[in-house]
Amino acid sequence: MKIKNILVSQPKPADFEKSPYADLAKKFNINIDFHKFIKIEGVPAKDFRKDRISLAEHTAIILTSRNSVDHYFRIAKDMRFEVPETLKYFCISESTAFYLQKYVQYRKRKIFYGKQSFAELMDIIKKHKEEKFLLPCSDIHKTSMTTMLDEASINYSKAILYNTIASNLSGLKIESYDMLVFFSPAGIKSLTKNFPHYKQGETIFGAFGESTATAILEEGFKLHINAPTKTSPSMTMAIEEFIENENKKAKKK
Repeated sequence: MKIKNILVSQPKPADFEKSPYADLAKKFNINIDFHKFIKIEGVPAKDFRKDRISLAEHTAIILTSRNSVDHYFRIAKDMRFEVPETLKYFCISESTAFYLQKYVQYRKRKIFYGKQSFAELMDIIKKHKEEKFLLPCSDIHKTSMTTMLDEASINYSKAILYNTIASNLSGLKIESYDMLVFFSPAGIKSLTKNFPHYKQGETIFGAFGESTATAILEEGFKLHINAPTKTSPSMTMAIEEFIENENKKAKKK
């Protein structure tokens, strides 16, 4: 199995030459292309008002991505709502928490964050049950989040502030790639929407995250690379591990 061309369903890193993808390309002499399979569109304030969710009623906010941060502050600005300094922020990770500096004075806010998973963040949220939480999210989101909040009897409102839609991939020669790498279930939906007659054949599919892996299998595709794992916490490490294993198999033959 010779891998020459890989398509990553994300934008090309701004500092590509310093990224792990550049190292991967040089190590195995392969071509790596990047193309965003999905795009984010903010829900207009006039449509958000129809949900009758009052931003002022919430004393805490759960932020699961940079998109959730951006669109919370966008909708607040559009609705002329002044975000109170007393608002508590519960972030999925430290990097998401640091991203808040784009909008607030970090040191003057009450900010909590988990290691990376929502389950870990839930351990912190449970210690603040007296708060009323706002959960900004996309129209496509993990139902496991709301399930965990419901099971813990957390007082919260789910606010759909942005929509995840398929990008136009008509210019892509999808059959020319030996490997496709996905990072969200929406990326899989974009593939099937843009290429309804697509056949996987011998193409390698890689997935980052459980929900992405599940989406690949539910569409009837075969999953070859799954990350993160203990040995490969990143997608690039998982790809490297896979290629090295395939090369070892080839040498034995």
